Formats: sequence, structure tokens, C-alpha cells
Amino acid sequence: MEVRTLKDYLLLYVKGISMGAADVIPGVSGGTVAFITGIYEELINSIKAIDLNAVRLLLSFQIAAFWKKVNGSFLICILGGIVTSLLSLSKLMTYLLTYHPISIWSFFFGLILVSSPLILRDIKQWNFITVLAFIVGIVAAYYITILTPTSTPTNLFFIFFCGALAICAMILPGISGAFILLLIGKYEYMITALINFNLPVIIVFVLGCFLGLVAFAHETKRPVPENIPKQTQ
Repeated sequence: MEVRTLKDYLLLYVKGISMGAADVIPGVSGGTVAFITGIYEELINSIKAIDLNAVRLLLSFQIAAFWKKVNGSFLICILGGIVTSLLSLSKLMTYLLTYHPISIWSFFFGLILVSSPLILRDIKQWNFITVLAFIVGIVAAYYITILTPTSTPTNLFFIFFCGALAICAMILPGISGAFILLLIGKYEYMITALINFNLPVIIVFVLGCFLGLVAFAHETKRPVPENIPKQTQ
């Protein structure tokens, strides 16, 4: 594990803040920001390290070994930045989307455009399957944008499910967890819960996020290719 300085950890914290800001916006993915800033690979691998062995280390109070295994300093900086952003920017982003929608959407659209060449660079050969997947992705993305948000229940079990579903989208580059919440009718509900500090709803949602994130990371069989830009120190 690389040795980081205080400056490096502060930079990770800022990147976490950027991810959290993106996750608040429907249509923008925190995973895209992680990809652009070069921490996506380390983020996925650190989350994958949270397994049964890690749990055993924690339960046996081998805290140092557990912390090293899960790359705890990295995760806590990213998570701290995301939480800071979600708590502090929820009202700001709601205001910006209401009164300055063109400017804010243009800014995040620019982030998406920047990430596209990085993803395309990893495609070494274009064949029928690749082109077909590309077209299906375009059609699926367009179809998602024209779906009408629906009305859904507000019980805690469904909130848990929403957290598990949204976090998988939030961590994937190009897919917005906030937009998924919007489609299932829970975006405004969760923003309101954050603003009003509704602890039961927030805790259940976070638990759903944790389960979904760990499950998603372990389903990622193949590591991110080596030519993805890595964090510069």
C-alpha cells in the first residue's frame, strides 16, 4: 500500500466532496467523478476488501490489520468527503437546479464529456459485439431519460431497497443513482430527509447503500484495466 502524506489525504477528501456533489445531481454519477480523478480502481478494490476475513479481523479486535486490509484511511477520506458534500450541498444543489439549471447542468455535462474519451481509450478493438453494446447503451440511456417518475411507498424496507439500488448506479461511471431515485419517486424524499436530518430514514438508506455497494464490488470479477489513469501524488 502506497504511503500518503497529509496533502494526499486532503486531496482524497476533496475528491470525495466532488463525488458527493455529483451524486446529489440526477443524471451525474459519482463514479464518473471517481473515474476522472483517477481513484476508481482503488475505490473498487478497497470496497472488495470488505469480506468475511475483514469481518473476522474486526470481530477479533485486530483493528490495525482490518484497517490495512480494507485501505481504511483511503475509504474514510473518500466517505468523509461524500458525507460532507451530501450534508452541506443538498440545499445548495436544490437551489442551483431551481434557479440556475442551465449553468449547473452544463458544468456536469462537461464532466461527462471529459470522461468519455477515457472510457473509449480502453476499447482496443471495435467489432460487432462492441458496436452492438454501444448502440444498446445509447438506447438504454435514452429510454431512461424519458421514463416518467413513479409513486412508490415510503416504508423503511423500500427505503433500504432504494439505497441498495441507487448506490450501485452511483458508483458506476455514467449511471446516476440520483436519477434512479428520481425515477422511483424517492429523490425529493431523500433530499428532504437529509435537509431535515430524518435519522431513521437516513440510517436505513445508508445501510442499504452499504449492502449494495459491497455486493456490487464483489460482483466485479475483473479489476479495472491498468491504463485507467491513476491518482497522481
